[in-house]
Amino acid sequence: MSESLADRIKQALDEGRLLILGAQVLLGFQFRAAFEPSFEHLPASHRYLNLAGLALLIVAVGLLMWPAAYHQLVARGEATHDVHRFITAVTGWTLLPFALSLGIDLFVAVAKVAPGFPAIGAGVGATMVALTFWYGLEWLVRAVRGAPRERNPTGEAGPTSLQKKVEELLTECRVVLPGAQALLGFQLAIVLMEAFDRLPVSARYVHLASLSAIALTTVLLIAPAAYHRIVDRGEDIPSFLRFASATLVASLVTLALGMAGDLYVVVGKVTESRGIAIAAASLCLTVLYGAWFGLTLARRGRSLRAHPP
Repeated sequence: MSESLADRIKQALDEGRLLILGAQVLLGFQFRAAFEPSFEHLPASHRYLNLAGLALLIVAVGLLMWPAAYHQLVARGEATHDVHRFITAVTGWTLLPFALSLGIDLFVAVAKVAPGFPAIGAGVGATMVALTFWYGLEWLVRAVRGAPRERNPTGEAGPTSLQKKVEELLTECRVVLPGAQALLGFQLAIVLMEAFDRLPVSARYVHLASLSAIALTTVLLIAPAAYHRIVDRGEDIPSFLRFASATLVASLVTLALGMAGDLYVVVGKVTESRGIAIAAASLCLTVLYGAWFGLTLARRGRSLRAHPP
């Protein structure tokens, strides 16, 4: 039973990887857009729409990365029905901000060439198509077939094998890495843009601090692969599992700092208000830390009280 459940969790994580591979393209574009020369010539409403799209995508990416923290901190890497239900629920919620952000990006892009109704049609149409394929068809099929009954929904799964734990942990690293990769590329590129030189000195230092945080995130996420090959020669050893779990959780700490820092830079550039930029960055950090660690550790505490070790 435990191996079958572990396979289902691995499959759910792989589906999350598909979503974040799509999201990373939009994330890099939306962070970088504010520094492109033509961005300053867009109508103010379009610039603020881009910020809204960026905020929605940060929510989507944050949701996609949440299962990694939940699985390691709450379930300690074990395959449980609770983890499988959590990943399924989070994936469902992720698609809504993703679809809205996609529509906003298409509206802004098309408005550069064909403003007015064509741009509105493109943005609304893209959102509706995404929602139809991501929600509508699924609800229709479930209405016809009925919801599948979850296998043993209340029973606890047995211990998960070390091999499965390692496999799932490496998959979780691959879920988080594309988001860090998209940010790192953006951060390195904009330093060479003219718009970066016009930023306030404080914003430039915040960007460099964010760049350092995302670079460290990338190093932490790649470290398990190096450790597994060089130290353990590819063998699945409990010490590797502890090391990889610690680096994965640590990478989420620095990733949130990097995202919040660059959100401060982008919001400050668009709004020209340091106060709004600080509020946006603080909200971003609160939401990400609150979900990844606050709610997750609270759930872990309840789990330990209900099932003491």
